[in-house]
Amino acid sequence: MTDPQRDLVRTALRGTGVRCAVLCLVCTAATVAGLLLPAVLGRALDLLLAGAPAGGWVGRAAALVLLLAVLDGCASVLTGTVDARATGGLRKRVTGRVLALGPRATTRFGAGDLVARLVGNAAQAGTGPAALAALLAALAGPLGGVVALGLVDPWLAAVFLAGAPVLALLLRAFTRDTSACVAEYQRAQGRIATVLAEAVDGHRTIAAAGLQDRETERVLRPLPELSRAGHRMWRVQGRAAARAVTVGPLLQLTVVAVAGLLLARHRISVGEVLAASRYAVLATGVGVLVGQLAAVARARASARRLGEVLAAPAPVHGTRPLPPGPGRLELLGVTARRGGRTVLDGVDLTVPGGTALAVVGRSGTGKSLLAELAGRLTDPDAGEVLLDGVPLPALSHDDLRRAVTYAFARPALLGTTVEDTIALGLTAPSPAGIRAAARTARADAYIRRLPAGYATPLADAPRSGGESQRLGLARAFAHPGRLLILDDALSSLDSVTEHRITEALLGRPGPTRLLIAHRATTAARADTVAWLDAGRLRALGPHTELWRDPEYRAVFGARADMEGGRSW
Repeated sequence: MTDPQRDLVRTALRGTGVRCAVLCLVCTAATVAGLLLPAVLGRALDLLLAGAPAGGWVGRAAALVLLLAVLDGCASVLTGTVDARATGGLRKRVTGRVLALGPRATTRFGAGDLVARLVGNAAQAGTGPAALAALLAALAGPLGGVVALGLVDPWLAAVFLAGAPVLALLLRAFTRDTSACVAEYQRAQGRIATVLAEAVDGHRTIAAAGLQDRETERVLRPLPELSRAGHRMWRVQGRAAARAVTVGPLLQLTVVAVAGLLLARHRISVGEVLAASRYAVLATGVGVLVGQLAAVARARASARRLGEVLAAPAPVHGTRPLPPGPGRLELLGVTARRGGRTVLDGVDLTVPGGTALAVVGRSGTGKSLLAELAGRLTDPDAGEVLLDGVPLPALSHDDLRRAVTYAFARPALLGTTVEDTIALGLTAPSPAGIRAAARTARADAYIRRLPAGYATPLADAPRSGGESQRLGLARAFAHPGRLLILDDALSSLDSVTEHRITEALLGRPGPTRLLIAHRATTAARADTVAWLDAGRLRALGPHTELWRDPEYRAVFGARADMEGGRSW
C-alpha cells in the first residue's frame, strides 16, 4: 500500500474508527448467534424426538432469531453512518488537495475526471471501512462453521477441510480479477466525465455550430470500453458464483453424507445431523464472502484513484515574510512547459513597483501562463519569480495571497450574497470598501438595481458576462495588494466601460499592475508593453514605440489601425 493510500485509510478511519469497531463487534455477534442457532435447533429436535420437554430450547432458538434481527438492523444503521462519515472525510481531504494544487489539478486530471473522483470514487472508497469490518465478521462464519463441525465430530471437519483449498483459490482469483476490472471501469468513467465537462462548459458554442450529435458521439466514445469493463466485472463475479455453487454444494453433500454414516453408527444424533448440515452451509459461505470481497475490491480501486490526486505534488510555501517594498516583480530565466510543449522559454522580465505592464501576444504565446506564474498559481519548470526580491516559493501562503490579487476573464463568483462575493478573501473589507471597489469596477449601478442591492443572494442576481467580470474586478479592487494581475479581465466589457475602468486603474498611482491585454487601447494606457512571441519576450517598451512595427500591429487584428490610431 502506497503512502497516499495509507493517508486515505487514516482519513477514512478518522471519526469512524469507533463505529467501525462497534460494527465489527455487532457483525461478529450476529455471526456467533448464527453459529449457535443450529446447535440449539438440533438440541431441541433431539428432545422432541425423545419425548422430553423442549420448551426451553425452543425459546432459546426464538430468542436467537430475534437477536439476529436486532443485530442486523444495528449493522445496517452503523454501516450507513460509517459510509457517510468516511465519504465526507475523504471528500474533504481530496478537495483540500485539489484546491492546494490549483490549476495543476485540472491540467493533470481534467475537471470532469476530478468531479468523478470526488463524487463517485470517494463514495465508493468511503464504503471501505464498513466493508472491511463486515468482511472480518464474515470470515468468522466459515471459520466458526469448521470449528463447530469439529465439535460435532472431528471427521466432519476433516472432510470439509479436504476441499477448503479449492474455495480459497476461487476467492483469491476472484479478488485479483475484480480489482483489475474495477480499475478499468473507473478509468473509462473518468474519461467520459472529462469530455462531458468540456461539452457542458462549451454548450453554447456547440449549439451555435450545430454539433450536438458530433459532441454526443465524442462524449460517448469511451462507452464501449466502459461496457466491456462492466461486462467483464459481471463475468468475473458470475464465474466465481458458478464455481462456488459447484464446489460449495459438493462439500455440503459430502459433509451431510458423512454425518449420515456417523448417525447410522450411533456416533451422533439426529439433531447433530441437522446442526452439521447447517454448519456445512456456513462453512461454505462463499456467496457472502464474494459479496464482501467485491465491495472491498471496489473500495480499494477507488481509493487508488483518490490516492493519485493526493500523490500529485502540491506547492510548498515558505515562512519568509514579505519585506516592505513597492511590488517589484521579476521573472528570471522562466521556462514553463505544458503537455510536452515549451510555452514560455527563458523569459526575463522586470516590472518596476507601482507601474503598469500590459502583456500582449497572439493566442497560445503564453500570456495567461505568465499571469499564473506571476502570482504563483503555478510554478515554472526552470527559473524563478520574485516579488520585492523574495522568491515566491519562499513566501508564506498568507503573505503571498494578501500581496497578489487576481481578476479573471471568467471569474468564479463564490459567496451567499453579492456583497459576500466581493468580500471573498483572506481579509474582510469594510462595507464602505466593498462599495468603493464596486464603483471603481463600474458594478455599483448594476448591484443597486438588484432586488436587495448588495444583500441580493448571488443565485438571484442575473448577470451577463460583462457584469460577472465587473463583480470579479470589484473583488480584486476590494483586496488591494502590491501586485494586481488582470488576466483578460476586461474582455467582456463594452468599450466605454473598459475605458472608464482602465482610466481608474491606470490613470493614477497604485500597486504594480500586470494586464493581459487584447485591445490596443488597453495596451496604450499601460506604462510598458511586454510583447510575447512564440513563448519568448520579443520586445519590451511603450506601446507607441512598438506600434511602429507592423507585426506588433498585426497582433491586435484588423481593428488595430483605428484603435491604435486613437489611443494616443
